[in-house]
Amino acid sequence: MGILEVKGVNKRFGGLQALGDVNLSIAENTVHAIIGPNGAGKSTLLNVLVGKLIPDSGSVMFDGQSVLGRKPFEIAQMGISRVFQTPEIFSDLTVMENVLIPCFAKRDGAFRMHAIEPVRHERAITAQAEAMLEEVNMLSKAHEIASSLSRGDKRRLEMAMCLVQEPRLMLLDEPTAGMARADTENTIALLKDIRTKRGITMAIIEHDMQVVFSLADRITVLAQGTPLVEGSPDQIKTDPKVREAYLGETQI
Repeated sequence: MGILEVKGVNKRFGGLQALGDVNLSIAENTVHAIIGPNGAGKSTLLNVLVGKLIPDSGSVMFDGQSVLGRKPFEIAQMGISRVFQTPEIFSDLTVMENVLIPCFAKRDGAFRMHAIEPVRHERAITAQAEAMLEEVNMLSKAHEIASSLSRGDKRRLEMAMCLVQEPRLMLLDEPTAGMARADTENTIALLKDIRTKRGITMAIIEHDMQVVFSLADRITVLAQGTPLVEGSPDQIKTDPKVREAYLGETQI
């Protein structure tokens, strides 16, 4: 049994079947990629996994507990964090302030913007934030305003904000979207480093097949909201069903 178990999940939006009888098992300390053409149901599935959407039927269990119906902060407390397609950061705050907020939330159980100033003077908290920024190679930019960062650095900052909460599962929605190739390579290297050092399980939605094949241990291919095939990267590369589903796309 995996750390995340999805069983018989269905989701409709009016007459559209977004997800149809989805079954998915993600093993602990693995990187599991979820790929498929546009409109395949990838984002809908991710939103179900983080509790943003409630499926019409089926179950989603994380380490034996249901995630359905839980609020985002409850999902985070369970040990699940999410990296969004567009980095979710506080643009008008400094890099350090962005990381201090989840540091404080982890300790006190809530996000409180007004708490940045007093927390700034708590050495244990600031040391934790500094260590996290060093881990993602962002400590030198601790006092820069987040809005001034490159796309790649914003992604690193968002990952630092997630990692400081010590998740067991990271859900990444196209973590390299909109990046230059150099930033993409750096993000791949960072994710590999995070996995090696922390043993965090990852589920990744990604269109860039270089990213998928560089990181994934297991790949599930969705087509029209239903799992088409699942296997190792080598199996997926050569599967004729996958090539048909990706007809017209040159990355696979």
